[in-house]
Amino acid sequence: MTYVVNEACIKCKYMDCVEVCPVDCFYEGENMLVIKPDECIDCGVCEPECPVEAIVPDSDPDTAKWVEINRQYAESWPNITRKGEAPADADQWKDVADKFDKHFSPNPAKKDG
Repeated sequence: MTYVVNEACIKCKYMDCVEVCPVDCFYEGENMLVIKPDECIDCGVCEPECPVEAIVPDSDPDTAKWVEINRQYAESWPNITRKGEAPADADQWKDVADKFDKHFSPNPAKKDG
């Protein structure tokens, strides 16, 4: 079993989960995070840290799509090991439905420098 990030993270990207991960298996896209399934050790410490409940075990119903999305983008997005700043409008996106189809960005996070 592994944990995955689902569409609730899109445009919220609070990143509270990143600091508690003992194996640094989070990867950052332009507007969401993903977990690399092969690196996740199933400790579960990240799940309660997410204020929008975007982290779920892959055993939950309807997560197969998210396992593949997490696996795919963890290969091309940069690894993140420290909490960054959430988007200024993150709270406004918490309860928005259908974020993947309407707002997902396949782009990696933009890094300064």
